[in-house]
Amino acid sequence: MSNDAERQILVVHLLANDGLCTGCRAWWSRLTPYPCWQVDWATSRQARSMTAALLGGRT
Repeated sequence: MSNDAERQILVVHLLANDGLCTGCRAWWSRLTPYPCWQVDWATSRQARSMTAALLGGRT
């Protein structure tokens, strides 16, 4: 998966007023607390990518 996939996940899976994930509710009718596992995955991938770029591992 690319950075585009991570960005798309973070755009769709947002915090609703009731504390649940809007993306999980809309796509799968799941009442999942925010942050859901998709948000956890996307943010960890972004953090790894930024750390690697900072340390010179990837540009």
